[in-house]
Amino acid sequence: MDREIASVMSFDGVDWLERNSRTTEENTNLAIKKLPITKNSVVADVGAGSGFYAFRIAKRVPEGKVYAVEIQDDAIKYLVEKSKSLNLNNVQVLKGSIKSTGLPDSSIDLLIMVDVYHELEFPMEYLQSIKRALKPTGKLLLLEYKAEDPAVEIKAAHKMSVKQVQRELSANGFRMVQQGSFLPLQHFLVFEKQESANIKRK
Repeated sequence: MDREIASVMSFDGVDWLERNSRTTEENTNLAIKKLPITKNSVVADVGAGSGFYAFRIAKRVPEGKVYAVEIQDDAIKYLVEKSKSLNLNNVQVLKGSIKSTGLPDSSIDLLIMVDVYHELEFPMEYLQSIKRALKPTGKLLLLEYKAEDPAVEIKAAHKMSVKQVQRELSANGFRMVQQGSFLPLQHFLVFEKQESANIKRK
């Protein structure tokens, strides 16, 4: 839909994902606080990378579960080892593919992709896989660097506008229910399956 699909970031960039300044630069604590989850939610972090979000979310769902989904073998090995070192028994590392999450059908309350959607090689097929994985009331959250803000110093192909995200997701059976503007660098965009939704802006 008139957008360049960005190349997938290599796991060689793990140090950048785990940089000490990330919490402040992106206000990740606020992003995690705003997640629409409860203590028993089942969450999927797709394109989990180093697990920066997955392992923090796991602490918010002590009676639930977090799937850390990755396609890169180096990332999967890292996630498995770190999960063991943190003794987080509610995190399950899962290998997906370029067209599928690999998640069980109707199993997910919240699926998040943090700076990942713009890299999907087959976005249409992947969104259908996400729809299958979500429970009937499940939600999809995209955190994407703001294409509308020139001050966000990220390559253009790795940023997305709200308009472009809405255009692509609405064409694939999703409706936006929250447009969060509270993060310094990223959009916080929550979607539901097309069947039911009421737009909410904050």
